[in-house]
Amino acid sequence: MLDPILLLPDFVLIMTGFVLCRYTQLQRPVWDVVERLVYWLLFPTLLFSSIVRSPLQPGDAAPLMAGGLVVCVTGIALATALRAAPGVDARLHASGAQVAFRFNSYIALALAERLAGTQGVAWVALLIALCVPLCNVGAVWSLARHGGHSLWRELVSNPLIVGTVAGLLVKLSGVGLPWWFQESTHRIGQAALPLGLLAVGAGLRLTGLTAAPALASALLAIRHLVLPALALPLGIWLGLSLPEHTLLVAFAALPTASSGYVLAVRMGGNGPFVAGLITVSTLLGMASVPLWVAALGYWR
Repeated sequence: MLDPILLLPDFVLIMTGFVLCRYTQLQRPVWDVVERLVYWLLFPTLLFSSIVRSPLQPGDAAPLMAGGLVVCVTGIALATALRAAPGVDARLHASGAQVAFRFNSYIALALAERLAGTQGVAWVALLIALCVPLCNVGAVWSLARHGGHSLWRELVSNPLIVGTVAGLLVKLSGVGLPWWFQESTHRIGQAALPLGLLAVGAGLRLTGLTAAPALASALLAIRHLVLPALALPLGIWLGLSLPEHTLLVAFAALPTASSGYVLAVRMGGNGPFVAGLITVSTLLGMASVPLWVAALGYWR
């Protein structure tokens, strides 16, 4: 069973970011720059480095990757279906649908080592490599369809997709990269997690949810109730080991991606609504991850 105290350092970083942004000279303009740095450079480099340095081949974790794929596809399908519900505003849905199926990769990687050691980091890197492009396709498709943007242009220029695809191509090709290049990208990527978690905290704000409280509740329920509940029997059905199953459940219960706000604003969505969803999802994640992993302990 997961001790919630293991998650404390990561959530302390999130709350530290909140305090720094609200009560010190490091106010919003500073964190706007930090968010762009993490989104465009540090995090894509972390994804690339994690995949390239991983001792695992994608086939070694095929059942776990299949589980992650099922979780994400289910989230996309359910979030998309909400658009047909009576009274749902199309712009708000296009902006917020991503919250139901995207996940916070900063927190995922930070938790992986605590849950399953070095092997856990490699497993999560592969999950990210598979699921980040899929989830970004879902998010960009929803916003592009509503806002008139070019889907393919947005996908090709998305730094998270570029980083993961580049890492997979290098990994699958078997090309050996110079040690100095690997070490440099590794060090750049290491900065992504602490800065990313601080930026998550700096971005916490509840304004905007009053625009569509029912839609917000439905999206958050998919993210924090439906998907982790699905992961419990799914891991048994896929024959996952306990460490793999634990990571799948934690993955399904993660808070949503903080970069969703940046994407929504850049593509003409409703920024305050997405910011409120991300804030509530992050706060719920502090409880949902340990609770669902504890539920797995009773399940198995």
